[in-house]
Amino acid sequence: MAALRIGHIPLENRLFVAPMAGVTDRPFRQLCKALGAGYAVSEMVTSRKDLWNSLKTSRRANHEGEPGPIAVQIAGTDAEMMADAARYNVERGAQIIDINMGCPAKKVCNKWAGSALMQNEKLAVEIAEAVVEACAPANVPVTLKMRTGWSDDHKNAEVLARAFEGVGIQMLTVHGRTREQGYKGFAEYDTIAAVKAAVRVPVVANGDITSPEKARDVLAYTGADAIMVGRAAQGRPWIFREIGHFLATGEHMAPPLVAELRRLLLDHLQDHYRLYGEGTGVRSARKHIAWYLRSLPGGETLRQHINTIEDCGQQWQAVADYLEQLATQMDRLPVAAAASDAQPLEESAGHTA
Repeated sequence: MAALRIGHIPLENRLFVAPMAGVTDRPFRQLCKALGAGYAVSEMVTSRKDLWNSLKTSRRANHEGEPGPIAVQIAGTDAEMMADAARYNVERGAQIIDINMGCPAKKVCNKWAGSALMQNEKLAVEIAEAVVEACAPANVPVTLKMRTGWSDDHKNAEVLARAFEGVGIQMLTVHGRTREQGYKGFAEYDTIAAVKAAVRVPVVANGDITSPEKARDVLAYTGADAIMVGRAAQGRPWIFREIGHFLATGEHMAPPLVAELRRLLLDHLQDHYRLYGEGTGVRSARKHIAWYLRSLPGGETLRQHINTIEDCGQQWQAVADYLEQLATQMDRLPVAAAASDAQPLEESAGHTA
């Protein structure tokens, strides 16, 4: 696959990890990069100065040992505050700043941040321009993630894309849903194709990319320069190498060995515990374990047991013992556990119901 650049920064490939609050922390980003992702953006970091030193924000901004480029996503509703947040994160090692105008969460949109900004085009462009100006002295490129619009009756991604490019945004990611949809229904790709045709900067397609075939079809349908995978990578970080292999060869990789899953998951848990500590770590790891084990024999029983454990060591050992036993029953993961069901492109293109 051809390489891609964000401004002056080269990327390894065009397979990206979507920023997901509570998911794409440093351990998860590093794992996805090791398994074939060429680029990963941090969880959303607030533009509020009073929260910058909070434990939550400091964890989200933790990039210790992470291979570059380091990309930090910021969110807010005030141009000056967003510019300050950009400078703050650049001073702490961010090599790329990403502006969040795609988050549909009510707690974000109720404060007019995230995708709510798409309702106020003037403010959205002012914020983009302010952040670009703040990052210019350090030669840090600014990217932006948005949705197709606020609602089915108000799709303005194409109009905004031109405006964002005009103030210096150097890459645009479009999730093929409106804010009104949240994550319901199916993503549509006609709007992403229209954005790609309207601008010269790289455009990234996001939404419902759950298989190598879907990645191939979305790239072909939209003309996008890259694809971004979010929920399909939860518990399946090897999806990036699967997509990369398929795009390069037209062939599918064999599902991961159970022994490899054991190593990946146990290493992931150890890294997770180091970042979050005992109390928070054991609780926040539960969702990752559940994602990895879904569809595996006995996985639901183990998940229920895991939810009763309050000690990191015991949690780790329970997972280790389960996967060691599973490896005596099967060599590789079953296909159903290694891959998600994908909505065919011809059914989802243009469909927003």
